[in-house]
Amino acid sequence: MRLKLKCVVAEIEKIMLVNMIKMRADYQFGAGAGEALASRGLRVEVSKRTGKPRYVYDNEGRLLATIRWNDGFMTLTVEGAKLLLKRFNTPKLRVVVADDAAEFVKRGRSVFAKHVINVDPEIRSGDEVIVVDKNDNLLAVGKAVLSSLEMLAFNSGVAVKVRRGTNSERDKSKRDT
Repeated sequence: MRLKLKCVVAEIEKIMLVNMIKMRADYQFGAGAGEALASRGLRVEVSKRTGKPRYVYDNEGRLLATIRWNDGFMTLTVEGAKLLLKRFNTPKLRVVVADDAAEFVKRGRSVFAKHVINVDPEIRSGDEVIVVDKNDNLLAVGKAVLSSLEMLAFNSGVAVKVRRGTNSERDKSKRDT
């Protein structure tokens, strides 16, 4: 009886964690983001030390997002960004870069303001963003350093600090081995 009760409690906790992740995604990225991330199923890994959610995976084991310990917000992976791109129409969450910068951004280089040709007007400094080319092809994920207005107005400086490009060096080394 006790074992059965523990299993039921564990299952309820999993459901609550998944619902919490979906609500956080909706809050951070906009209504519908939680469902988009959960479209392939969600599995949440909890930190052994703190007991707080740390990693969000789909049911196939692909990492979709990491939850920052200091504020609870999510940092997207390329896989997570792909799901959000399917859910949201342009320009939501996007920073569009010029073709001459696209290859550099794919390799994980930062986006400079002079290469930004369009941006979601709601982006603020510090927001998670998805970097795309003018055909809406995913190039990278990162953190906005400037607001949307600043990205378009400035001709110098970093606009987005890229965390991971679709062809970044870290990904290449894993594929080659």
